[in-house]
Amino acid sequence: MLPTTRWKLSEVKEDIRALFASEFKLNPIVSQILINRGITDLETARRFLNPSLHDLHSPFLMKDMKEGVTRLIRAIQGGEKVAIYGDYDADGITSLAILYRFLREIHESVMYYIPDRVDEGYSLNRKAIDRLKAQDVRLIVTVDCGVSDREEIEYARTQGIDTIVLDHHEVPASLPAAAAVINPNRGDCPFPFKHLAGVGIVFNFLIALRGALRNIGFWAQRPYPNLKDYLDLVALGTIGDLSPLVDENRIFARIGLELLNEDRRVGLKALRDTAGLGNTVIDSGVASFALIPRINAAGRVGTPDDAVRLLLTEDPVEAQRIASRLDACNRERQRLEKTIFDEIMARIDSMGDAKEKGALVLASPEWHPGVIGIVASRVVDRFYRPTILISLKDGIGKGSGRSIAEFNLYEGLKLCDPLLISYGGHRYAAGISVKEGDIEKLSDYFSGCRIGRVNKPHIAIGVVVYMVVEYDQRGVLRKHILDETQSVSPWCVEQQDQIRISRDLIWRHDRFGSR
Repeated sequence: MLPTTRWKLSEVKEDIRALFASEFKLNPIVSQILINRGITDLETARRFLNPSLHDLHSPFLMKDMKEGVTRLIRAIQGGEKVAIYGDYDADGITSLAILYRFLREIHESVMYYIPDRVDEGYSLNRKAIDRLKAQDVRLIVTVDCGVSDREEIEYARTQGIDTIVLDHHEVPASLPAAAAVINPNRGDCPFPFKHLAGVGIVFNFLIALRGALRNIGFWAQRPYPNLKDYLDLVALGTIGDLSPLVDENRIFARIGLELLNEDRRVGLKALRDTAGLGNTVIDSGVASFALIPRINAAGRVGTPDDAVRLLLTEDPVEAQRIASRLDACNRERQRLEKTIFDEIMARIDSMGDAKEKGALVLASPEWHPGVIGIVASRVVDRFYRPTILISLKDGIGKGSGRSIAEFNLYEGLKLCDPLLISYGGHRYAAGISVKEGDIEKLSDYFSGCRIGRVNKPHIAIGVVVYMVVEYDQRGVLRKHILDETQSVSPWCVEQQDQIRISRDLIWRHDRFGSR
């Protein structure tokens, strides 16, 4: 059975709405949007309405930030070879690109490495460490990965390689013995904002690194880097990771999208042209559905190095050539995605009771591991069930899971630890490795899940209605509202499907701001 919809009207706080209307001259609907995002005081509202880099938190509030910066400065001063170890999605690729771009300007011996999704999988592995050791690497900086790689980081240490971890995924019970583990989700980390994407953590690291280098006179004979120039990539990585666009993420996205629309970066200009966007203004929705999938496609069905080089190149001819390849990869990704999704729908229909289960775990040797995460998201959208899809090869399954609001996927996987070779991720998305022989047991656990409300077969999707409005002159009111909502843009993906209700009409936008 498909999920039903449960409508919930947001609480109306007339006093706060009146305060915002008076102080900021906001429409009551826009004021209610702020309230629904948990903004109930003037100072927080001011920062939200006027995002500024001056409102960023001190990066040194992050646990181990000082240790990480100190270790990297030592590598720079000592001429050590540094390897940036990334991930193959938009967050990981943008994280790698901004750190590499910064370091290559000040350090001759820097390289980057992205593991092959099919042959190596996610995050650090021993073969990659051996390759880096053979190239005389003495320091690895992981971006958007590493926090769960305790054994691999210990192995690197035995090979004479230190590691700095810059990651935002859920933190395991035991941290790796790295030179620094910088992750705001650490229980002992006082950094006030816990929802940064990987690229946001890297940007904070660069702020700290630049400042520490200034304190030792490093920039006396060198141009002082303007980190604002990196914010177009920080915005793409943040939006691509589906991070909530509040606090620092909102600052990054708002300023970064403005820079992106100036077409300063030739690679992104080529990607825009290849996507056929012309002079279309790039907002968070256009970025999510036109640019970011093409960046992700490189790591899904192509070569992630193409995406990195696109973001780094200053040659328009090379940029256009790479953008065309990424566009072809994206078309292939779409074909594979449709094939797998159609097969899963047919399988679920034939299973009879599958739609009544609390969760779905499905596997096949025919599924491309680079695409199953997107397909899992579509299955969740269709049935509103936590879903894990697994690609099988040589007796080992590599899976991608997606979840719903009522079920913390990472916490669920922790309960399955004895059945899994490895796992990592966060509340809504995770990756796993599992022996083929254990998949049935894993399926049984998830299908009988007793966490939250997932055990109830008839799950209802909760839809929050921002407020009820009366329509007298609908067209005039619609334009007035949409114009004013620009003050609270950009929207994260879950906010882009806005529904407003009048007493006689339900009016839905596929993406807020367009009918």
